[in-house]
Amino acid sequence: MAVKVLTALDLAKTQYYHFKAIMIAGMGMFTDAYDLFCITPVNALIGRIYYEPQGSDPGVMPPAVVSAMVAVSLMGTIIGNLVFGALGDRIGRRRVYGLTLLLMVSSSFACGFSLGRTRGCVLSSLCFFRFLLGIGIGGDYPLSATIMSEFANKRTRGSFIAAVFSMQGFGILASSAVTMAVTRAFDGATEDSHISPLHTPEGADLAWRIILMMGAIPAALTFYWRMAMPETARYTALVEHDEIKATDDMGKVLGDFDLQSVVEHSDTSLVLPPPLPPTYGLFSKQFLRRHGRDLFACSMAWFLVDVPYYSNTLFQSLVYEPWFPKAQNVNAYVEAYDVAKFQAIIAVASTIPGYFATMYFIDRIGRRKIQMMGFLFMAIFIFALAGPYDKYWHNHTKVGFIILYGFTFFFSNFGPNTTTFIVPAELFPARFRSTCHGISGAAGKVGAMIGAIGFLWASRSRKKKEPGIGMMNALIILGGVCVVGTVVTYFFTTETMMRSLEENEGGESNHRENDRELNGRELPTSTTNSSPLSTRPIRGWSPLASPL
Repeated sequence: MAVKVLTALDLAKTQYYHFKAIMIAGMGMFTDAYDLFCITPVNALIGRIYYEPQGSDPGVMPPAVVSAMVAVSLMGTIIGNLVFGALGDRIGRRRVYGLTLLLMVSSSFACGFSLGRTRGCVLSSLCFFRFLLGIGIGGDYPLSATIMSEFANKRTRGSFIAAVFSMQGFGILASSAVTMAVTRAFDGATEDSHISPLHTPEGADLAWRIILMMGAIPAALTFYWRMAMPETARYTALVEHDEIKATDDMGKVLGDFDLQSVVEHSDTSLVLPPPLPPTYGLFSKQFLRRHGRDLFACSMAWFLVDVPYYSNTLFQSLVYEPWFPKAQNVNAYVEAYDVAKFQAIIAVASTIPGYFATMYFIDRIGRRKIQMMGFLFMAIFIFALAGPYDKYWHNHTKVGFIILYGFTFFFSNFGPNTTTFIVPAELFPARFRSTCHGISGAAGKVGAMIGAIGFLWASRSRKKKEPGIGMMNALIILGGVCVVGTVVTYFFTTETMMRSLEENEGGESNHRENDRELNGRELPTSTTNSSPLSTRPIRGWSPLASPL
């Protein structure tokens, strides 16, 4: 029975519930991006409110405080990836899926209600609630990817998981739109907005709180549908070993889930039987031998892409400063509005097109090629910024600079930033899938901490007697990180396109055999009358384990 359920899922037609699952799972990514990108203009407001002006410059949050706020949020994300990833495999994806959403919603509201009106109290409570928010966001990563991979058919699985991740682009747009709307409304309603820009109206303290709290609303609206989702059939059949319930659950949500018809019209001689229940643990030598290479590849690639991706925030002020009035010439609302406007422009021009390009090509040219291409082009454009930075870009950060800057975002999303979210959800056995995705995501957020915090300090100029290596050298290092990512992908990353999840989990030796076979034949494009699954027995599988 189990093999029939898995075959039917792989060959099921794309239908309404798949798109509904994308929206439900994507709200976590939406909230993640909203909270990540709204914090930059919010910090501009907080700096003006709680820090004294320095000469002609308005109050600015010190780099040490910015680093601490980023660090606690990313630490929470690391913990959330590991804890909720493990829980997703132990007690089920659905059982903990709603908990991550509740944590994100409650923490987003709590960030807006950060206690007190003094600087120390507000910043301490804001860091605490962003730590909790990070835990919820981190937990949503492995669960969303795993749930979408286990619901999808194998023909469009990559596009569906990429679509879930692409909700980050719309989260960026939403954060920018809300920030622009709130700051414009407060600016228009403030009677003393014409006073010196160094004077910050009292209403600014309410404005940043509203911006943070608004991010919880879209996620809260999907809570009912998350709770109404059934457990994935793969988890129910392969981990809980309840094939009848798995079939019944899929029949309720997939309108044409005709189990008997799918199997009868498939060449069952080509269908792989389900694997025997694993007898080895996550920390065993057998797991290391079968899946250690894949876990290393996923974790290392995610780590390497997040270093330059999160470091790109270093250059934002350099890019938008020539296009917008200087901070000392505008009030707090206008400064935050301009930062949000710039983020929206980058999202529309490069970030979202990158996501869409991945959605279109991921099941046509494969994850591995897209990941290598993305790393390589990121390196090229970062080196183009780094080489002449001190001699030219430092004083000419206008059209040319913003184009190169935008391309780094485009090829990170049409590349490793998206594929590193997809591949871990396709490579590992159902028993370890969520856990291994969580480990990979946690490794990525370690890279994010290095990128967002380490390079914030490393890029400081020696000419100004600041402890750092300068922007040019920092950019060269980032480009080198992307080159390493290309090499790691080439030697270690496994292609998972057009393969069943059960075929992908066969282990390292099976991946090598499949890669050799794919190099010698054309990938199947139709699943009408035959199953493109390999007939090769996979190590640890028995043809007699679960007879039809």
